[in-house]
Amino acid sequence: MKRKRIWGNTTAGLTASMLAGMLLFASSALPAHAADAQTSTLPVASNEASLTLANKDAAAVNKAFRIVTLGDSITVGYEPKMTTLPYGYVERLQEQGLLHGRTQVDNFGIAGLQTSGLKNFTDAIKEGKTLTSEEIQPNLPDPRAGQIGANTAAIRESIAQANLVTITIGGNDVSELLGTADKMSEQELQEKVKELLATYTTNTTAIINDILAINPSVRIVIADQYQPMPEVAGKELYAKLMQASQGFTQTIDGVADQFTAQGADVKVAHVAKEFVGGEGTMTHMIKNRDFHPNQYGYATIAEVFAKTIWGDYTKLTAPDEGQPMNIIVSGKMLNTPYKPVIRNGKNFVAIQDIVNAVGAKTVWDNKTSTATITYGDRTVAVKIGADTLKVNGASVAVDTPAFLNQVGKEAKTYVPVAMVAEGLGFDVQYIAKLKTVFVNP
Repeated sequence: MKRKRIWGNTTAGLTASMLAGMLLFASSALPAHAADAQTSTLPVASNEASLTLANKDAAAVNKAFRIVTLGDSITVGYEPKMTTLPYGYVERLQEQGLLHGRTQVDNFGIAGLQTSGLKNFTDAIKEGKTLTSEEIQPNLPDPRAGQIGANTAAIRESIAQANLVTITIGGNDVSELLGTADKMSEQELQEKVKELLATYTTNTTAIINDILAINPSVRIVIADQYQPMPEVAGKELYAKLMQASQGFTQTIDGVADQFTAQGADVKVAHVAKEFVGGEGTMTHMIKNRDFHPNQYGYATIAEVFAKTIWGDYTKLTAPDEGQPMNIIVSGKMLNTPYKPVIRNGKNFVAIQDIVNAVGAKTVWDNKTSTATITYGDRTVAVKIGADTLKVNGASVAVDTPAFLNQVGKEAKTYVPVAMVAEGLGFDVQYIAKLKTVFVNP
């Protein structure tokens, strides 16, 4: 006789101790960019400060494709037993955005959030009211919830300036079914799912209306709900949960269609179908009885979102240990015989490669050993071995001077990539997880 394995209920609750260590990346004054701890301007010591970080950021924000992410622990990027900062779908979404141009992401995900909590949150954002953690939703496990709720004015401004808002919500509404569905009759389950869907429809409609009231032209992409329980838990239970998941997909498709008919740009990221048959390999259900995605699951969610937003997805990988970082300029990997080199722990790149990649012009003065690069109305003069460079004629101190690097029979001028790229007014972002720098004019 076969033994039927019954899986314990996986709650959506996350303890504060689990989250506290991984969520310190949130800014005390808001808005915490989605990947501030893993995505930052390329570290080149004092060079960035010398190039006036505030002015650089202001220029980047004006040109950037701005994304706001809202929702639950999927938006946070939570995984059980985390010892590092999150690397979820949001971080990957920012990387995909950087392949298309300057991208800024503000992540306001709150772990443990239900649709009712997100509705309370967006209502307050729209009305300009602050909220405590308990006012957002009672007993939220996310230790940052009160801080985020106190900054609704800044979040409203972020949404008002956004090109895109992405949402993951609803998993915590239906998580109770993971432990109760197998005990329900078919009729009881149908009645429960009907009740959940009614609440889900009401709340998601209100959430989208709140966002559109702040920014009527923004694109909104909301995910449907994947079903995390693998079939090994029992075929009968699996079938019931799959039926419930399909009901949620049909429901959010209907909500999106209604907004589309009214002229709003609302789309669904169909994540659920990608998890079918792979629940055990894409979540932590088997090992930890936890329905959150693992890294494979988060990568899959990011791919679905990216294809919904841009129509494509590029898989990115880090270089091997000990190898120089990857450099991606205007969405294309810098592929050159003049490879980046590591010197004194810093990555250097041939100036000419950056110049060629963006279509800038360079003039070499052999007498002064100076390369002068021009792009638009900006000029950067780099002298070999000098502790300053000139940006539009003004001297800027650097602590990592340019040097001549012998490549075969040629000597090429090598510099830290941010030193020249930012001097020319480009946006430079470094993704530590990928050991990759993105340069966008």
